[in-house]
Amino acid sequence: MTAPATTGPLVVIGDTLLDVDVEGEADRLCPDAPVPVVDVGAEQARPGGAGLAALLAARDGADVVLVTAIGDDPDGRRLCGLLSEEVDLVRLPLRGATVRKTRVRSRGQTLLRLDSGDGTARYAPTPEAAEAVEQAGAVLVSDYGRGVARMAPELLRDTGVPVVWDPHPRGGRPMPGCALLTPSEAEARAWCENGYHGPDQAARRLVRELRAGAVAVTTGERGAALAVQGGPLTQVPPPVLAGNRDACGAGDRLASAAALALRDGTGVQEAVIIGVGEASRFVERGGSGGVKVQEQLLGDRPRTALEVARLTRAYGGRLIATGGCFDLLHAGHVSLLRRARALGDALVVCVNSDASVRRLKGPSRPIVDVRDRVEVLRALGCVDAVLVFDEDTPARAIGTLRPDVWVKGGDYEGEVLPESQVLAGLGAEIVVLSTLPGRSTTNLIREIQ
Repeated sequence: MTAPATTGPLVVIGDTLLDVDVEGEADRLCPDAPVPVVDVGAEQARPGGAGLAALLAARDGADVVLVTAIGDDPDGRRLCGLLSEEVDLVRLPLRGATVRKTRVRSRGQTLLRLDSGDGTARYAPTPEAAEAVEQAGAVLVSDYGRGVARMAPELLRDTGVPVVWDPHPRGGRPMPGCALLTPSEAEARAWCENGYHGPDQAARRLVRELRAGAVAVTTGERGAALAVQGGPLTQVPPPVLAGNRDACGAGDRLASAAALALRDGTGVQEAVIIGVGEASRFVERGGSGGVKVQEQLLGDRPRTALEVARLTRAYGGRLIATGGCFDLLHAGHVSLLRRARALGDALVVCVNSDASVRRLKGPSRPIVDVRDRVEVLRALGCVDAVLVFDEDTPARAIGTLRPDVWVKGGDYEGEVLPESQVLAGLGAEIVVLSTLPGRSTTNLIREIQ
């Protein structure tokens, strides 16, 4: 049966962890022990647990509210920076240190995982959390055994929207009446106290015992066994076979995709088919290790353009660059920069120096000197770094940055760019974005005069 679609956001309730991948080369052994030496090349951080599920749903285009406990410590502040650009946060108090899971990896293989932090949520459902649930179109409970899910039954007592519960071995049993439960085979086995006889029978049994609308027991590369209340058992195979790939985060991907489908009015069987499909493609693309998040380091110094370029390449991200004078920053500039940033994982803006602007625009320009122009650009959330160049063209700056994409405004459409040769040598893509009609610094100066 298909439920009516709802327009509210997806509300994710659960425990958020900080996941960090330390990437490097391991081509020699330590002289004092038979263990690999990892020459660290880069470090990549992202939200884990409920935070990852919320981030993935937001990148599907949904409005997402994350109700979670985050500590007021360096790792907690780092988590807030990772989430704040894409997800609305409702923070609950955390007792203890933020949980951090660090994987040491080389060439796609995990060599070691280090776990730290003992944080657990304080039992304190807040008015903000209750208000978020009241406005929800669907709810995903992402239980990682750290206490947030214990608040869910009270928060969801009167809700009429679909609830998906993604359990954890260290968490509690889901509340009755959920639209969908998504236990792994290991979790389903732990719930079958009188013996486990395979995912099919477990799914049927848990539908009855947990009074759920449906139970999808996930079975890794085999997909899922789905039992629906009052309906037949269904095998849901994955459309993509991604053997020997990093499957970390696949359960979060399945649960978030299925929850969004239920929110949009899809029937539960089709929602699970969508979830299994998205999870298999997620693993094919590298699992959680393929999730790139540009950190907003609160209180940290601004990163240089070269640092941003190096880190983006180290993460396997897509570096976007654009250039111009950006004298008297206006709505046309901001629109261009926002759209440019959406093309990749980081945006570096190359800015003409004062001397360069005078040679291009005449002795009366720039109106704003380069220090102020750089400061204003750095304040924009879509700009990751600014690089000042003194030449008439940004060719040398482009050669230094080596961007994947170079963005120009629509007023250059059809023209041969002076930087085309260096871009061709780098194999970079040139993207021309349309400009907002009537918005230009020249027009602005004319109106002021």
